[in-house]
Amino acid sequence: MTRRVVVTGLGVVTSLGQDVATMWQGLLEGKSGISRIELFDPAPFKVQFAGEVKSFPLRESLDPKQLRRLDRFAQFAVVAAQEAFGHSGLDLSKEDPFRCGVIVGSGIGGLREFEDQHGRYIKDGPNKISPFTIPKMISNAAAGNVSIELGFSGINTCVSTACASATHSIGDALRAIQYNRAEVMITGGSEAGITPMGLGGFSSAKALSQRNDDFTKASRPFDRDRDGFVLSEGAGIIVLEELEHAKNRGATIYAEVLGIGATADAYHITAPHPDGIGASNAMRIALKDAGLNPEQVGYINAHGTSTPLGDIAETKAIKTVFGAHSKSLAISSTKSMLGHLLGASGGVEAIATILSLHEKILHPTINLDNPDPECDLDYVPNQARKTALNYALSNSFGFGGHNSSVVFGRFTG
Repeated sequence: MTRRVVVTGLGVVTSLGQDVATMWQGLLEGKSGISRIELFDPAPFKVQFAGEVKSFPLRESLDPKQLRRLDRFAQFAVVAAQEAFGHSGLDLSKEDPFRCGVIVGSGIGGLREFEDQHGRYIKDGPNKISPFTIPKMISNAAAGNVSIELGFSGINTCVSTACASATHSIGDALRAIQYNRAEVMITGGSEAGITPMGLGGFSSAKALSQRNDDFTKASRPFDRDRDGFVLSEGAGIIVLEELEHAKNRGATIYAEVLGIGATADAYHITAPHPDGIGASNAMRIALKDAGLNPEQVGYINAHGTSTPLGDIAETKAIKTVFGAHSKSLAISSTKSMLGHLLGASGGVEAIATILSLHEKILHPTINLDNPDPECDLDYVPNQARKTALNYALSNSFGFGGHNSSVVFGRFTG
């Protein structure tokens, strides 16, 4: 029999706030975290806005030496992990550090460091490349530095599956505890892809919205007038624990992690399967793993990127899995306010899903003014909604055809 796993800590860095309380309040109020890019001059680019984290870090969580030795994506991960660890109330002196692990995903890793050092190479030659280049840019730098910061000596890995990275990481951390390889896991995702190459690459792929004159309304999932996603950055980190371990130390339990599902579209490197076949099977597997019938789920935090193809494919996938019950589901897209955090999105959206269960309220999908006729479900448009839920599902789908869904339940003892 597998062991039960619960969530005891939450931490974020986002464009709507660098702590969970601030971000969550912004989501409930339907605020947009999208702004004109300040990290570099966006004037030459077709897209000049993003979900940028401003004035980071706000608190004294990283000393100057750490800031110099960590790429921005790893900085986000460490700060979010510090918050999650603090929320959890864990005392590492009372734990076996080899039973405490870290799995933090990233779709791209240290893109900023790579660009900066390549520029230095072009300008000044190879002898001017920083010795910190490789340790800063590797995708596992987030997981490694979180482990160092917190003193967790157990399982330490990184998942890199594009926009499904954080949700796959949560699934791997769930299994580690279920199968008695760990008592505590820090998990989620971190990303800092707002760089000239990141913005330019996604823009050239025609994946991004180009609403430069109205950027707070650029991310509009399921809306008829959507024209692409909004590039964003940040981190979403959670603490998972074995149930009895959490109860024995009197931890606050925010939710229970019940199941995980993962599939591949095996269709196209960037486009989703038009019928959402891979996505629907990821949801089915997650529900089976959780031991739930589709009718028991009350809410889905959608992948909901605001792309013309993706939103329709996800809607079809939901209908395939939930049938007539799909009309009774509440669905919302965190990306309507935060933009797309790529490999970090599943971590932040897992936190939004967990808080929806714990606080009995759903954040809205903003900018849903003219619903697409092919997206005809209840996407909680423009206003938060109070509702009591027992079970919720969070979806993450990534380039490469990677699909992952995770099921959370309200913890009742």
